[in-house]
Amino acid sequence: MAAAASVTGLVTWVPPPMRSLGLRRRVSLPGRRPEAVTALVQRCRSDHGNGLGRRARGGGGSSVAERGGGVAATAVAAARAAALIAMQRGSSEREQAAGWEAQEAAVRVGAGAAREGSAEAPAPAQPRAAVQGDPRVLPPPPPTPPASQPKPAPARPRGKPGSQGRSCKRSSGRRSEEQRSPRPVTVDSSKARTSLDALKISIRQLKWKEFPFGRRLPCDIYWHGVSFHDNDIFSGQVNKFPGMTEMVRKITLSRAVRIMQNLFPDEYNFYPRSWILPDEFQLFVAQVQMVKDGDPSWKPTFIVKPDGGCQGDGIYLIKDPSDIRLAGTLQSRPAVVQEYICKPLLIDKLKFDIRLYVLLKSLDPLEIYIAKDGLSRFCTEPYQEPNPKNLHHIFMHLTNYSLNIHSGNFVHSDSASTGSKRTFSSILCRLASKGIDIKKVWSDIISLVIKTVIALTPELKVFHQLDIPAGRPGPTCFQILGFDILLMKNLKPILLEVNANPSMRIEHEQELSPGVFENVPSLVDEEVKVAVIRDTLRLMDPLKKERENQSQQPEKPLATKEDPSEGELATASDGNPNPEAHLPSICLKQVFPKYAKQFNYLRLVDRMANLFIRFLGIKGTMKLGPTGFRTFIRNCKLSSSSLSMAAVDILYIDITRRWNSVTLDQRDSGMCLQAFVEAFFYLAQRKFKMPPLHEQVASLIDLCEYHLSLLDEKRLVCGRSGALGGRPPYSGTPQEATPAAPLAEGNLPPCTDKLSHSRHALS
Repeated sequence: MAAAASVTGLVTWVPPPMRSLGLRRRVSLPGRRPEAVTALVQRCRSDHGNGLGRRARGGGGSSVAERGGGVAATAVAAARAAALIAMQRGSSEREQAAGWEAQEAAVRVGAGAAREGSAEAPAPAQPRAAVQGDPRVLPPPPPTPPASQPKPAPARPRGKPGSQGRSCKRSSGRRSEEQRSPRPVTVDSSKARTSLDALKISIRQLKWKEFPFGRRLPCDIYWHGVSFHDNDIFSGQVNKFPGMTEMVRKITLSRAVRIMQNLFPDEYNFYPRSWILPDEFQLFVAQVQMVKDGDPSWKPTFIVKPDGGCQGDGIYLIKDPSDIRLAGTLQSRPAVVQEYICKPLLIDKLKFDIRLYVLLKSLDPLEIYIAKDGLSRFCTEPYQEPNPKNLHHIFMHLTNYSLNIHSGNFVHSDSASTGSKRTFSSILCRLASKGIDIKKVWSDIISLVIKTVIALTPELKVFHQLDIPAGRPGPTCFQILGFDILLMKNLKPILLEVNANPSMRIEHEQELSPGVFENVPSLVDEEVKVAVIRDTLRLMDPLKKERENQSQQPEKPLATKEDPSEGELATASDGNPNPEAHLPSICLKQVFPKYAKQFNYLRLVDRMANLFIRFLGIKGTMKLGPTGFRTFIRNCKLSSSSLSMAAVDILYIDITRRWNSVTLDQRDSGMCLQAFVEAFFYLAQRKFKMPPLHEQVASLIDLCEYHLSLLDEKRLVCGRSGALGGRPPYSGTPQEATPAAPLAEGNLPPCTDKLSHSRHALS
């Protein structure tokens, strides 16, 4: 390596040629030059220890050497010191290469600025003496060369003699080209964990920029492996929602679905009947005994799932409530017990389930996408209905991949239609060959997914306002969920569970010899999972609108945005080809709001959550205090002669105390959302006598929203009159004085007769 001193007085870094870095041509001058000078003299070298000057990272400053009394030896020594600081960081080859390229760009820009007399170079650079030897510093302009030397020619830092005009023209063209081409999307993958390999492939296919070790500057997208709180994010987009991990735990999911089953029992019959242990153990025993007394021939099987369990850990089957393992860990590790599906659909005499990937793109407004293909995980022993002899055969009853991979019958296959893990599309093709209506199967699965997300979103909104309050800066959230679905023998889909962190590994372990394993690529996993991650990034692309605005032509407008998966990725114009033209068609299909008209009537709890959040009062909490609950009753005009405020206080204390005794979160005292929903049900049944429950609840929500809208108008009028007449605005309780959040558009309830409308099949 050597240093090249240009006629502008710069000592430039001249790295050796490197592969695929695209470095510009090197500067060289005739005559002897100091050897082993490996640094760039910069006006500022403060970039938190990375050795790059402010010009190299776009933060201002000049790459022209300091003037005013220094000599070349001093400059070379300073340059060597800067190089040593940069070298001692132990940077990787990629970071060093990026630094070299940035340094060379800084020198090129600084030299151009010195030549053109720009504001970044206040005075022209001192020309080097024409005679070999020690350099001389000329006096300030106008420069007067010594009498013993001829006046030096105008400085040309780069190029051949006489090529300055052509070189400037090319530089201008490069700058205009850089201005036209948008920057790549940046992705922070430092927290990706097990999904890292699939993410890297997706980023490479999209030609985006990955930061595997993080970045000091903000990135466009942050990919977390576990939860929203893996890193502190204040801008951009992050692939996790706050609270999602807590919401899809088995107990929380069961409670959320149970609320919807109370409102719409026929719509939510896709989730097995569940009891929460140990709180509902006595209820479980009593209900099972009651059914047995009515039907002595009923011989049920139940499955016990630990609340925090994953990958099949701790799951077991029982035939009687007395078989539950009450001793030991049940108190410290709560569980859910469910009815076991005894008649599943079998293929090759094996039980299997379906892992479908669902993208929750937005919470408000709600946007849901479903991957067009998924995975089918097979058991490794032929299925038989449960009996006391085979209850403990996990390879027969449990479809978890992490369990069956340890079976001697597990078959690894690169074919999508064979082996113990196959694509869901291959299963559908096999069912279609038997004359089964595949569209009906997909329609039922889509309905299951939408209804499940509708059950989860109310409490997700409460978590969201806790971590990202309205009006404060924060990231945009999205998340890929894994839905585990079982098809019954009659092809009815049953929801088993929802995974907040579905496995995105694209390889499997293969045992070469006893105790020696090797990671082998799985083509089936790669085919499905890489497509899901890649197309999720395409849908969340933050620079898509910018590129569309640059390439959009008036005579050729883009396709309608009703379903972005179908039309947004089309070529904008003949002159500006789509940068994603080399990619396959997007594998994610929008199902909401595409089918919103058929499911909006189910979003009653979502509207209750809006009321709950409005009266929380203090930001940073998830529980409603007694003052907030009283304010809710008073502002919605729910108190009457039959329901005094004292009765309201008793209702609050009774429900809150019961829910605080069964919830795991004891950080705050107060009424959680589920307790508020129970109180709301009680008030609706008192206020309106007509059944069913969902009509009573819908009527009470309408009444509350009506009174709150009148209150908002009154506050608005009082505020305007106070501002004009010098009077203070409306004042009431502290929570009443808080500006009310506007109700979400599109959430107005349909007419009562719409609740019994006929449901159309989804295409």
